[in-house]
Amino acid sequence: MDNRTAALRRTTNETDIELSVNLDGTGATDVETGIGFFDHMLAAFGRHGLFDLRVRAKGDLEVDGHHTVEDT
Repeated sequence: MDNRTAALRRTTNETDIELSVNLDGTGATDVETGIGFFDHMLAAFGRHGLFDLRVRAKGDLEVDGHHTVEDT
């Protein structure tokens, strides 16, 4: 089976996001968005879906978490 992976970086006026995913992984996750519940949900999604997920997101959390979640 081919390794199904992707990585991307997206920068906007509100956010700076780096993300990588390996759909054929083992459920390893490394997530930091600055939003505790969002981190938890992304990590659980990868862990239980058995794909590797790494997320680094910096957003305008002083406004709210909307842009960080939306752009991620």
